[in-house]
Amino acid sequence: MAKSGYGKRLAGDEEPDTEPDFAHLIPRDAELATFIDHLPDGAAMGHKVIAAAHPRYGQQAVRTSLRRLTEAGHLRWVKEHIIVEDGSMRWVTRTYWSRKPKSVAWWAEFVRAWHGRDVTDAYQPGLARVTEPEPEPDPASPRDDESTAAHRTLVQLRTADRRMALSEGECKQLEPSAAEWLARGATPSDITRALTEGLPPTVTNPGGLARTRLENKMPPKRQAPAKARARITRAVMVCPFCDEPETSVQLVNGICMECMPAEERTEYVPDTFLARPRQAPGRAAEPEVVDVTERVDALRRAAGLKRATP
Repeated sequence: MAKSGYGKRLAGDEEPDTEPDFAHLIPRDAELATFIDHLPDGAAMGHKVIAAAHPRYGQQAVRTSLRRLTEAGHLRWVKEHIIVEDGSMRWVTRTYWSRKPKSVAWWAEFVRAWHGRDVTDAYQPGLARVTEPEPEPDPASPRDDESTAAHRTLVQLRTADRRMALSEGECKQLEPSAAEWLARGATPSDITRALTEGLPPTVTNPGGLARTRLENKMPPKRQAPAKARARITRAVMVCPFCDEPETSVQLVNGICMECMPAEERTEYVPDTFLARPRQAPGRAAEPEVVDVTERVDALRRAAGLKRATP
């Protein structure tokens, strides 16, 4: 699993998986697509992590398949800038997965729709904070501490008021109720005061009186603190391999040109170019006549690309 708030996310409502979902992919890519499809939300999506968990393919094979799945429209990496009301902010990179391949236009609209979205409920815990959240305490440990403090408080009632001297058996019976008081934010002094204030001159059944008061005067449960509102102020698509955003590099089907295999880049070299006008002294500018085929070949040679085969 990735860190809290990161990792795999579904791109939208998904239909139940069916046998032909990945029939359009080559066998290895289809196998890895099925593997990813069954990963839970929040699963780490780096090629090294997936390769370590997959029994058949190594890092390079997984990296290649992730690229193909991205180009096919199943995957996109999106970096989201989140601001919280408490003033904290951070960039979070998520991996969005779609069982059905989506078009480039669909993904662009999907990313655009995140701008300004409130994500308090879905993404607040452990993610829009400057520092990592403290680890959750073991529930058994606080319960043991409260039980011990509750038992000690009940035993010491005889010191606070001899009329409320409890037996060992009564202390054990009343311990869960007293521990619940502590769990709800009360202190041992609060329990002692509730059980000793306003007593009659003679108490014939201190255990019964203590039980009645613990039940009737039980403080309310503590309310969880309200979450600070969080929203996405900006979302941009990024290349999965170099993390460069679409604002600084050209992404083609989700992959930047630098991270694309050299033999595939020829498909994306423009076929037409605007010619610079040639300006002669004293004459109006006239467009320069340019052999477009020759210009394309020159650009491909300069980029170290092979000429596309017709």
